[in-house]
Amino acid sequence: MVDLDAAIGFVVAHGDAVERARLSWLRAGAAPSPELLDSAEVGQTPTGGWPAVWGADVASVDATCFRLAELDDLGALGRPAARRALDWLASRQQADGGWEEDPALADDAPWWARPGDPEARLYLTATVTFWLTVADLDARHAAPGRRAAHSPDPRWPAGPPDQAAGAYAGSAYQGVVQTAVQALAGQLQPDGTFPSYLAVGWLSAAVFHQQELFYESARIQVSLADRMPKLSPANAASLAAALRRVGVDEQHWTLVAARRRLAETQRSDGGWESDDGHQFDVHTTLAAIRACR
Repeated sequence: MVDLDAAIGFVVAHGDAVERARLSWLRAGAAPSPELLDSAEVGQTPTGGWPAVWGADVASVDATCFRLAELDDLGALGRPAARRALDWLASRQQADGGWEEDPALADDAPWWARPGDPEARLYLTATVTFWLTVADLDARHAAPGRRAAHSPDPRWPAGPPDQAAGAYAGSAYQGVVQTAVQALAGQLQPDGTFPSYLAVGWLSAAVFHQQELFYESARIQVSLADRMPKLSPANAASLAAALRRVGVDEQHWTLVAARRRLAETQRSDGGWESDDGHQFDVHTTLAAIRACR
């Protein structure tokens, strides 16, 4: 079994103030201070996105999704900064339903986000669709039976907060998400894989589950299960955290297998190793805690 106490101890010992606040939110729903939230949101561009460390002042799709993941762990997706970021992401959707980085980042972007690369395009499409799905899911839970007053998508015009909207309650980004889901489904291979990185699989499985495309989601999860014994700790944690975030039951076989993999790879210090260097071990450990809590 995963030793959550040891994982918590690792974050307390090695995390910075924002990471420890993320831990407090994940453990007990403890709201961070306004000052800490302001520090977590620093650097946002006027358009709503955040630049990447490798991208100067140009807002990055990938970096903005990474920042939204941190804000989600702080219970801050409903704050104005996160809403501006989500609006910016929705506005960046291309005609075919996908996303890619600004061409100005072509010389600096890492391989997983390089403009013009079809694998990077699929990855960015999956990760943006996941966060827009999460935002709509939160909105529906917060105001069941009501239309979202905040609706940047012209395909679903906004109305007064008290106006009934039936099945479209809280779906500020539903039109954008549906177009993206069609784009992702069109790239799903018969064996449950995508012509891209593994993360596209679990992010799409989570989105398809939330959109009630259960057969497509299950096909992806079967493919991922075959790879589970060799998944890195970071991938196992991210996979499980994504599925849990959209409400997949903790006893679902995919999540049971992911927790088993995390138990096998937890270090003696309580943490898990990141694929991106030890400076991100706390981030990976927080993902594992999110997956197992």
